[in-house]
Amino acid sequence: MSGVGGIGGGGGIQQILAMRQQLLDRSSLLKEVHSAAQGPQGPDSAAEPAGGFSGALKSALDGVTATQRDAENLSAAYERGEVTDIAKVMLARQESGIAFEATLQVRNRLLSAYQDIMRMGV
Repeated sequence: MSGVGGIGGGGGIQQILAMRQQLLDRSSLLKEVHSAAQGPQGPDSAAEPAGGFSGALKSALDGVTATQRDAENLSAAYERGEVTDIAKVMLARQESGIAFEATLQVRNRLLSAYQDIMRMGV
């Protein structure tokens, strides 16, 4: 038997991993298009590296929040019977989970870097 309800096994996991990779590829492509559309911001943006980092971090967190909100709204709409495409709902939930995991990994790396800096001798 290939798993509960026919889900599982090597094929199912490979499909999920392939979809995850497609989402990551699309996300990076959208970021490149978005940054190219904004164009260079001039010398003032280079003068404020801390503002650039905090702005980028806030933008990323806002994107994760929006992704989670969209997945929540789609799930609620599916439960009310307004949305009938379960694949769309599941894809939104998976995308939300991946975005959260990526944010969690970034947070862990930042915390580790901060702790390493605090341990340095002066």
